[in-house]
Amino acid sequence: QVQLVESGGGLVQAGGSLRLSCAASGRTFSFYRMGWFRQAPGKEREFVSAVSKSGGNTYYTDSVKGRFTISRDNAKNTVYLQMNSLKPEDTAVYSCAADPFGVGTPVLSKFQLWGQGTQVTVSS
Repeated sequence: QVQLVESGGGLVQAGGSLRLSCAASGRTFSFYRMGWFRQAPGKEREFVSAVSKSGGNTYYTDSVKGRFTISRDNAKNTVYLQMNSLKPEDTAVYSCAADPFGVGTPVLSKFQLWGQGTQVTVSS
């Protein structure tokens, strides 16, 4: 059973960059498709990005395409989200999550294991 811990959030000006990290326990990390989600106050949790078990396939919601890059290093049991050209509307708590099956389109309901989240705030 994997445990997830996010880090790398903070306060940044619009146009700036942050890199989020999600460290996972266990030696079966590569068995999970990994995803990033975000939730702003009073809003529903939103899919941001996902990466396949091997790192060979990536997925992004339209609003972050061209700005965010997801990657993983299975040897380090870590998944990353590089966020560039940040906008105030990116402000949210960002959580990583694990999908033990990794089949089909990555949607929220498929992700069974969750981290605590890290706050990202983008000022205008």
